[in-house]
Amino acid sequence: MSDETQWVRIERAFDAPIETVWRMWTEADLFMTWYGPTGMSVPVAEMDVTVGGQRKICMEIGSPDRKMSMWFTGVYKEVNPPHRLVYTESMCDENGTLVSPASMGMPDGHPDITEVIVELRSNGDRTEMTMIHVGVPAGTAGEGGWNQAISKLGALLSGDA
Repeated sequence: MSDETQWVRIERAFDAPIETVWRMWTEADLFMTWYGPTGMSVPVAEMDVTVGGQRKICMEIGSPDRKMSMWFTGVYKEVNPPHRLVYTESMCDENGTLVSPASMGMPDGHPDITEVIVELRSNGDRTEMTMIHVGVPAGTAGEGGWNQAISKLGALLSGDA
């Protein structure tokens, strides 16, 4: 998909220094506190935040006796602290083996590999963030999930969580 209007693009400003926002994206224990749509938890976040480093994330929803899990894997393509982070994302099983998006209930045409681009800019004590998810169309559930996750991130950074 090459039409930028079809990509999820979220712009937000946070009342936090750029280094803090960078850490929320790059330190597994902090990433786990906000990532995923409302109601989902992140019990696994394995993140080797170096160029060529692997990532594996699990999002879960449900009760202890009835959970639904979604796993994602990818590779870090750019790591430029604290300004730019680029990584790929693909659906996988708990072992990191790639699975097709269709097998996970994604719509026809969902790419096997997508790309997340995070750009941070310092503006005094605030940080302006642009997050683009290439391969996930605007207006889809994927965009809704990202908006919920970024709202959780904002609440944590402002102390409202």
